[in-house]
Amino acid sequence: MDGGGDGGEVASAAAGPPTPLDWKFSQVFGERTAGEEVQEGERRWFLASATLRTMKVTRRPPGSPSLASEEAKGEEKRHLFMPRLDIISAIEFDKTGDHLATGDRGGRVVLFERTDTKEHGGNRRDLERMDYPGSRHPEFRYKTEFQSHEPEFDYLKSLEIEEKINKIRWCQAANGALFLLSTNDKTIKFWKVQEKKVKKIADMNADPSKAAGNGIVASSSVSSSPKQCLANGGNPDRSYNCLSNDLSFPPGGIPSLRLPVVTSSGTSLLARCRRVYAHAHDYHINSISNNSDGETFISADDLRINLWNLEISNQSFNIVDVKPANMEDLTEVITSAEFHPTHCNMLAYSSSKGSIRLIDLRQSALCDSHSKIFEEPEAPGSRSFFTEIIASISDIKFAKDGRHILSRDYMTLKLWDINMDSGPVATFQVHEYLRPKLCDLYENDSIFDKFECCLSGDGLRVATGSYSTEATTLEASKNPMRRQVQTPTRPSRSLGSSITRVVRRGSESPGVDANGNSFDFTTKLLHLAWHPSENSIACAAANSLYMYYA
Repeated sequence: MDGGGDGGEVASAAAGPPTPLDWKFSQVFGERTAGEEVQEGERRWFLASATLRTMKVTRRPPGSPSLASEEAKGEEKRHLFMPRLDIISAIEFDKTGDHLATGDRGGRVVLFERTDTKEHGGNRRDLERMDYPGSRHPEFRYKTEFQSHEPEFDYLKSLEIEEKINKIRWCQAANGALFLLSTNDKTIKFWKVQEKKVKKIADMNADPSKAAGNGIVASSSVSSSPKQCLANGGNPDRSYNCLSNDLSFPPGGIPSLRLPVVTSSGTSLLARCRRVYAHAHDYHINSISNNSDGETFISADDLRINLWNLEISNQSFNIVDVKPANMEDLTEVITSAEFHPTHCNMLAYSSSKGSIRLIDLRQSALCDSHSKIFEEPEAPGSRSFFTEIIASISDIKFAKDGRHILSRDYMTLKLWDINMDSGPVATFQVHEYLRPKLCDLYENDSIFDKFECCLSGDGLRVATGSYSTEATTLEASKNPMRRQVQTPTRPSRSLGSSITRVVRRGSESPGVDANGNSFDFTTKLLHLAWHPSENSIACAAANSLYMYYA
């Protein structure tokens, strides 16, 4: 199977590593220091966040203590509930990179738009300055937000369905409107976001000169005759029959008749749910991915992958089903799935055993048999209780050229060539320094954290998150010869350039080992996205959104 890409690009990558990037901090949304001003758009975002938190806290059964009495019990008790809804759970750039979407545990989707490209006019000097990479400083601002999902309850299964946004995917924009898919554990929604003109209706007794915009009837209602008229528009010497089927106006018109005038008073952004794709998954949805044909997308849960048409919400096709006849024989589950960026018939999905399967939709309607499988053989004598847990792949991403796949498990980042299924072309040790602490990680459930990964638009660099809100960028080697990155003595900074902005929300004195490595697992960076055409990264840490550029 040809996965796209050419040998020239591989050769150029093998000629020499790319220049290390000098990352600079650009913006932050959601984090405020003392005395720092808040933009009006961000103020609405924060007020909505506070409103959502309050609604969550004040859901009390009848007869429970009042909110005032609960507040008197201490700040720490409220702290257990309030931050949960604000925590960002999904982040995604659109194809142009001009818009960024985030989803949170409260079911909200917040959109940001880029402003530094719009603020430059048609001046040639400004355009030349924009082309110069040294002066490019990407800036985003709050655009709008909407409530995508609400908490639900499945009465048949006695199961509470969270409103948390698991994934967001942008669709093709059309007619000045933005389209995107968002999903929680069970339901996928297709949203349209568009600017609408706000129209107001003027008073009924408007000035006759303003009523001219309503058409011929309005203009005919202005009388030029000095004849006396009654209060209700009647005429003393009327010569027409009101009971006649053929309604006619008097020769001079009806001077007291006024029609309302519709006036425009600016624009506002309106988010409207176009379609709801529901009742197709028995297990929690972990992935959605758009197809390159612009018409279909897939949704994946633990055991099945379904194929949808964007225009049809009541029907989907099951294309992958790994559920065994006897659930006791279940050995692995699906953890992530993604369409090939250019070939509409190809997709890849990862499993909890650390393997990636590439399937071709042209082979059969039910693609239980894969075309290729990518997995790394287990080293002899290295098996332990934690082997399968840390081998589980939490995220996969195709490179823009479709030739390579980036996968992230708990300990490593791996880069795969889809034309070489014998092993990864590069392995980056991200959390090797945590191997002696696997028992502690298992006890506090940190070993089950799902870190995401991403690639740059040119495919030469990769990035992933870690603890202490650190994002690490690495140079991705596309050399067909396999490369094993050496185990670092300190966490991931020795592998490449790192983006670090520590935000202490957990323990003030985290555990530190002999090498100075921090073990504060309450601050983590799980979600991040790379700009599709520039060296700009958006990172989500708790309820804060950080922007970096190089």
